Amino acid sequence: MKLENCSLRGRLALFTSAAVGVLCIVFSIVLLFTLNRVATQNLTKEVTAVGELAGYYVDRGELVNPLPPISNNLIRPVQVVDPHGRVVAATRDLQHQPVMAHFFPKSPHQVASAVVCNSVLPGGCHIVVAQQVYRDGDWTIYSAAPTLPFYVYPGVTAILVTGTVIFTIAVAYGARRTVTRSLRPVDAIRAQLDHIRSNNLGRRVPVPVAKDEIYQLARSVNQTLDRLEDVLEQQRRFCSDASHELRTPITAIRAQIEDALLAPEDVALDALCNAVLPSVERLQSIAANLLTLTRLDAGVLYERESVDLAELVAAVLNSHQATRRIVQDLAPGVIVRGDQARLRQLIGNLIDNAQRHASSTITISVRQTNGDSPLAGEVAELQVLDDGGGIAADQRETVFQRFTRLDTARSRDAGGVGLGLPIARQIAESHGGTLTIQDSNTGARFVVRLPLPQPPGG
Repeated sequence: MKLENCSLRGRLALFTSAAVGVLCIVFSIVLLFTLNRVATQNLTKEVTAVGELAGYYVDRGELVNPLPPISNNLIRPVQVVDPHGRVVAATRDLQHQPVMAHFFPKSPHQVASAVVCNSVLPGGCHIVVAQQVYRDGDWTIYSAAPTLPFYVYPGVTAILVTGTVIFTIAVAYGARRTVTRSLRPVDAIRAQLDHIRSNNLGRRVPVPVAKDEIYQLARSVNQTLDRLEDVLEQQRRFCSDASHELRTPITAIRAQIEDALLAPEDVALDALCNAVLPSVERLQSIAANLLTLTRLDAGVLYERESVDLAELVAAVLNSHQATRRIVQDLAPGVIVRGDQARLRQLIGNLIDNAQRHASSTITISVRQTNGDSPLAGEVAELQVLDDGGGIAADQRETVFQRFTRLDTARSRDAGGVGLGLPIARQIAESHGGTLTIQDSNTGARFVVRLPLPQPPGG
C-alpha cells in the first residue's frame, strides 16, 4: 500500500517509529564503538603488563625459554628478541616461530602498539605491544592479544537489538494511540459536516474543551457555517423577493394580453402597447438592476479614472427629468478616482430615490471634508437631502437591504423596487467609500464619502 493512501495516524506512527528506530540504531552503534574502544584500551594495558613482566625477567637476567608461567588472567603470546633480532624466548604457543612484528618504540621508555595480521599469530589479527629493555643492548619484548570484535560483548549487542525493537514498537503504538485520541475531535467535526445539508444549516460542529489547534479549527468552521447560513438565507430571500417583483409586471402583461385576446375587435394596438409598455419597462429595470448586483457581488474589475464629482453630478442632473425643485451646492475641483459609469449610476439612484420621497425640494451638495474625524484625512463628500417624511433611525440600515420598502410611500406606484439604494451602497463600497443616512431637520439625508486620490509620493 502506498504511503499517501495511509491514514494520518498511520503515517505519523510510521514516521515516529522510523525516527526512533534510527536514533536507537545510531545510539547502539555509538555505544558499541565506545565500548569497543574502552575494551581495546584495557586490553592494550593488559598486554603491556604482560610484556613488562617478561621485561622484568630480562632485566634481572633470569630469562628462560619457554617463558616462565604467567598468571592465568595474563596468559598472552610473548616473544623476547635480543639486540641481534633473534627470538631468544617465547611462550609455549610461539616456540620456533619468527618475530611476530617488526616495529619498535621510539625510545626505551615508551611503548608502541599496532594491529598485526600474519601467520605467526594464528586466529586472525592481534594487538601487538612492543617494549624495550636495556641489558648489554636493546632487547625488545613483543606481547600480543587477539583484537576484539566490534560488538565486544554479544550479550550487550543482544540487549541493544532487543531494546531497539521493543522501544520502537512501543513508541509506534504510543504515537498511534496519542494521534488517534488527538484526532477524535476531528472525526467528530467531519461526521457533523457530513450530516449538514442545505435544509439544516443551523447545525454546528462540536468544539473540544482543550483550547488547542483543533479548538481553533472548530471555531473557524462554525464561524464559516454562520456566514454560509447568512449568505444562503440572503439568497433565498433575494430569490423570493425577485420572483415576487418579477411576477407583478408579468401578471399585468398577461392579464392585458388575455383581455385583448378575448375581444380583439375592441382593442386598439397602440392602446395595448401603451398599457403593456410600463410593465415591460419595469421588467427591464429589474433585470438591469439584478445584473448590476450580480457584477458587484462578483467583484468585477473596472477602469479607474479621475472624475470631477461636481461635474458628474451636474451631468446627471441635466440628463434627469426633474419632478422636484433641486438646489445645487457643488464645490468645483473635488476629484475622485473610479469608474465614471458606476459613479453616475450611484448619483442617479440617490436622485431618483429623493425625487420619489421629497415633498418639494431636493438639495445636492459636493465638497471636500475631513470626514468623521480630523484623523481620518480628507474625503470627497456628496450629500442628497430631500424634504420628505424622512427615515427613522432604527430603519436606516434596513433600506439598504435588497427589495426593501419601508411604507406605502415606497410602493410600486412610486416606481421603486428596493434595489436602487443597495446598488448605490455597493458602488460606494467598491470605490473604498461609504454610503450612510445621517440626521437632518427634515427628510432623509444620504451622505456618500469617497477617498481622494493620494498625491504622488504620498
